[in-house]
Amino acid sequence: MRASPWLPVLLILALGAYLLPNWQPKFELVPRQPPQVSATLPNTLPQGTQALFKKVRPATVRVESLDPRTREAGIGTGFFISETGQVLTAYHVVSLGTLFQVSTLDGKSYRARVTAFDARADVALLEVQGRGPFPFLPLAARAPRVGETVLAVGNSGGDFLQPRRGKLLRLGASPGRADFPQGTLEMNAPLAPGDSGGPIIDSLGNAIGVVSYISVDSSGQTRRSYAVPVVDGDNLITALRTGEKRDAPVVGIVFDSFHSGLTTPAGGVIARVVGDSPAFRAGLKGGKYDENKNPIKLGDIITTVGGQRTRDANEVITAIRSAEVGDTVTIGYVRDGQPRDSQITLVARASLPDLPNE
Repeated sequence: MRASPWLPVLLILALGAYLLPNWQPKFELVPRQPPQVSATLPNTLPQGTQALFKKVRPATVRVESLDPRTREAGIGTGFFISETGQVLTAYHVVSLGTLFQVSTLDGKSYRARVTAFDARADVALLEVQGRGPFPFLPLAARAPRVGETVLAVGNSGGDFLQPRRGKLLRLGASPGRADFPQGTLEMNAPLAPGDSGGPIIDSLGNAIGVVSYISVDSSGQTRRSYAVPVVDGDNLITALRTGEKRDAPVVGIVFDSFHSGLTTPAGGVIARVVGDSPAFRAGLKGGKYDENKNPIKLGDIITTVGGQRTRDANEVITAIRSAEVGDTVTIGYVRDGQPRDSQITLVARASLPDLPNE
C-alpha cells in the first residue's frame, strides 16, 4: 500500500485511543482505483466451496468510503440483502466518509448513501442509487453452529471479491474491548483489512455474519477473525430495514491506556479531553506529557460512572455504552487525590469528529 497522508494520523490514534497492539485497523485506506475483476476461481478451494463461492460472489460488493477533503478512500466490503439495492456492511467502513461508491462483480459502480446504522453493533445499511434487480444473499433464519465451515468474501490485499475459508470457533465471543461489538462470531478464517463489512456465509449460502475486526499475532498473521451475527427478522436487522440510526454514546475523552487500571485508586486515566465536548464543559482534565509522551502529570482518574465502579478505561467505556445518547450520568473521578463528580449528558459519537476512540 502506497504512503498516504493518513498514516501519521492513524499512528497517533493507535497510540492514544486505548488500542491494543494485536488488533488490526478495521479497514484499508488506499488511493481510489477501479477494481480488477477476475473471473478465475481459486484452485485452493474444495469443489463444493468453489460452487458456493461462484453462487454468492455476485451478491457481494466493494465499498469505497471517500473523504472529499483528502481524496482518500477507505476500502471495505458489503453485500446485497435485497434485490432493490440494500447493502449491508460494517459501520466503521462508512463512518468517516461522506461519499460512497459500491462496485459489483459485473464491473458496474453505483453511488450509495447510508440509510441506517448501529454504531455499537458495527453494522450499517447502504442504499444503492441504481436500478435493480440486484443479486442478494438471504440472511440466515437460525443461529449458526460451532464447528461448521464458513466462507467469507472480501477485498483485502488488493483482491476483488475473493474467498477466505475457515471454521466457526465460538458464538457470543467478546474481544475484551468495550469499543468493539460484543457477542460476535469467532472464526479462524484468514481475514485482513479490506474484508471488513463482508459476509460470512454458511454451507447453504446464507449470510450469518458481517465481518467486523481481526486479531493478529506478532508476525502479522491472522489469529482470529470476528463477525457480527445477523439473523433474518432479528431486532438488529429489523431496525436497519426501518431506517434507524443508533450512534454510540460518548462524553469526549481519550484514555491513557498505559496507566489506566494501575493507579491508586484504580480507574480510567484521562489522557486528553476533546474540546467543546461534554467532558470539556464539565471541567474534566487530561494529563500533561513531554515531547516524548512521558507523563509529567496524570489526568483525572474516573472511578465511577452512574454509581457503577470502574477500575480501568475499558470498564468506563462499557458503563458509558450501556447508557443511551441523551442520558445524563454522574461521572465520579479523582484529581490530586481528591474525589469529585460531575453530571454529564452523553452525546452521539458522530457529533465529536475529533474524538479518535472512546
